[in-house]
Amino acid sequence: MSSDAVSLLYIHGFNSSPLSAKAQQMRKYFADRGQGSRVIIPSLPPSPRQAMAQLETAIAGAGPVALIGSSLGGFYATWLAQHHELKAVLVNPAVRPWLLLDQVPADMANYHTGEKYTFQKSWLDELRYYEVDDIAHPENLLVLTQTGDETLDWQDAWDYYADSHVYRGLGGSHSFDDFDAFIPLVLRFCGITF
Repeated sequence: MSSDAVSLLYIHGFNSSPLSAKAQQMRKYFADRGQGSRVIIPSLPPSPRQAMAQLETAIAGAGPVALIGSSLGGFYATWLAQHHELKAVLVNPAVRPWLLLDQVPADMANYHTGEKYTFQKSWLDELRYYEVDDIAHPENLLVLTQTGDETLDWQDAWDYYADSHVYRGLGGSHSFDDFDAFIPLVLRFCGITF
């Protein structure tokens, strides 16, 4: 791999992990092409401040990198793309996650790992800190939405990212149905070639 080859940092959503279906599909896509080292999929802690510190470290060590974020990961990717002038693909992104997460119970368990933790209300303020009021380079963002999203209001993403590249898929789900079919588009947008 040449030193100027772009890697991909995959940012999973709230209460998810690198074991999510989309993360695993992306890992397999790279591995099948002998490029497994070019996809970075960290396991993020539930604290937004700690998660973002980990993502900042990953970006600093990755060399040329693009981002893909799902749900809350899309929210994080928006802030990171803005502050590092990176390309990012956002899959059913959360726009104002503190409004939704204000309703979660205190006692939580990770969907994939079963790891138990207590949701801290202070994390809502941490999330507000990472809000991007005005997207400086909307052309650097590709937003993939499906109207069947049962978790987030897809219209929020359509409105917030209106000046970005937006795919508006009918039906589907919050997990983004048939994501694997979109991987070539994701990589092309990010400037990733094999």
